[in-house]
Amino acid sequence: MERKYSHRGYMDADAPKKKDKRPPENHAHQEQIGPRTPRMVGTITRARCSNCGAVLQQGFDPNGSCPRCAFQLHCCKQCAYFDTAAQFECTRPIPERIAKKDARNECTFYGFRTTIEKDTAPTAVAAPAASSSGSFSSVRPNDARKAFDDLFKK
Repeated sequence: MERKYSHRGYMDADAPKKKDKRPPENHAHQEQIGPRTPRMVGTITRARCSNCGAVLQQGFDPNGSCPRCAFQLHCCKQCAYFDTAAQFECTRPIPERIAKKDARNECTFYGFRTTIEKDTAPTAVAAPAASSSGSFSSVRPNDARKAFDDLFKK
């Protein structure tokens, strides 16, 4: 005996061999150079009211007021240069401090603040096809129930 122990074990010659490689699958292989690109969430530029956080629609009037809470949009709190850590709470060289940061003012340095946010909205689903009468078919809550029941019909 060439082994120390006589019981059957890992060195038996009749043990099944492991597969060396998986068989190639039937999909096209892409040659990859460098690291794989991660699937990043898209970004979107948005304008929001600094008082209530409502998203302001494209083409809004920055000299007007918020359509949801009627907050004046031309004020320091809504400005891109507003910074509580800077002198007079503005990063631009203003001659004197503006006392009310949430009231309308006529600052010459004013620039509306827009933010870049992650676009977490679900992808747009294709609109349902129009019927011959010209109206869109509506999705009813019981359609999901009907589809579920249809799976288990006999």
